[in-house]
Order: sequence, then C-alpha cells, then structure tokens
Amino acid sequence: MNPFVLFLLLLTLVLFAGIRIVFEYKRALKFRFGKYIKTLQPGFRWIIPLVETIQVVDIRVITINILSQEVMTEDNVPCSIDGVVFFKITEPERAVLEVEEYNFAITQLSQAALRDVCGKVELDTILSKREEMGKNIKGIVELETKEWGIEIIDVKIKDIQLPENMKRMMANQAEAERSRRARIILAEAEDQAAGKLLEAGKQIDQSPSAIKLRLYQTLSNIAAEKNSTILFPFPEEVLPRNTKKTDAD
Repeated sequence: MNPFVLFLLLLTLVLFAGIRIVFEYKRALKFRFGKYIKTLQPGFRWIIPLVETIQVVDIRVITINILSQEVMTEDNVPCSIDGVVFFKITEPERAVLEVEEYNFAITQLSQAALRDVCGKVELDTILSKREEMGKNIKGIVELETKEWGIEIIDVKIKDIQLPENMKRMMANQAEAERSRRARIILAEAEDQAAGKLLEAGKQIDQSPSAIKLRLYQTLSNIAAEKNSTILFPFPEEVLPRNTKKTDAD
C-alpha cells in the first residue's frame, strides 16, 4: 500500500476518533494526560485521541430521592420520613474536581440533615410545617455544597409514616375535634334561631292582625296536610283586634 495513502488513512481515523458533540444541556471537562485543561461549551468539539479525554456533566436540574429515614421527634414519637432534593450544577469543573461523587455526597448530606432537623421538633410541627422543614434541610445541605459549585434549588418532604397506634390516636383526636365543632355550630344556630323567634314574637305581639294571619296560615297548612276541613267554634269577631288608637283618633 502506498505510504502516503496509509498516512492519509491514519490521519482520517485520528480526526474522526477525536470528534465529540457536546449537547446544549451538558458541559464537557477536557483533561490532557489527566490534567484539567478547560470546560468545553456545547457544539462540535475535537480532542487529541489517546492524549486528551473528556468528562461530561449534566447542568440540568437533577432530582435525588431521600430514602426513608427513621426519626425520633422531640416528643418521642418514632416515624419514617422521606423526601426529595432538587439541585443544579453551576460550576462543572468544581463539581467534578472537588468531590468524588456529588450525587452520593448530596444524598448522604440530605439524609443526615433530615434526621437532624426533624429530630429537633415535635410531630405536630413536622405534619403542619413541611415547607418550613424543607427549607431548613435545604439550608444545611446548601451550606455544605456551595464549595462544590452546586446550587440546591429546593428540598421537599414527601411522606411521613407513623406507627399504627399513633394513627388511631390521631384519628380519634380528629373525630373528637369535628364533634366539638359540630356541637358549637349547632349551639350557635340554636342561639340565632331563638333570637329570630324572639324578634318575630315581639312583632306579632304588636299587631293582632299579624296574629290572625299567622293563625290562618297555620290552619291552612294543617288542612292541606290532613286533607280535612276546619270549622271555627266561634265567630271571627271574637278574635283579637288592634285596639291601639292612631293619632287621627
């Protein structure tokens, strides 16, 4: 084979072997003989085969689950709590060079922070203030990871598992609370109804004509329900009349 053709073939192989494509959502760290050189931006890139290597880092938001952790709250209630961490690589070179496995490191930090934060508060606080608990955990993890070029976006508490006896106690407490509120609402309704009846009675007492109309309405309702006829044992004239004198009189 012609040496020149062989040279061109080898050169072509070398050129193709060094081609790298970096996607928009990634960054590539270039190393030459193991030494960090620079970070390659998205697009068509070329490296020297056998001399240079790259390590790709995803700069999108990454989600890591916090495995269920056994926590003893401040009021001595055992519970299992899990969560999720959202973070983003802001400085790829530091995330690779400063920590061996940033995913594993963040997971361990998050688990420790969750146990530390939830173990210092009572169960009612954890149940009612999950957002605040998440922010406290985020602050602890963020303090440790800021030197790694990693931004902690958010930490959420997903689920809280309680012992069965505690669930029954909380269910009984909630039922008792609902019963108490129902009794209060019923008492307030009775009080309002009594006030309205008192006002109506005062208005009727001031007008005998109103008494007569109310009597007719009641008798009409009774007759309609029983499909019967009502007879008056006395003439209408004996019913109370308005005896108040007007100013004209």
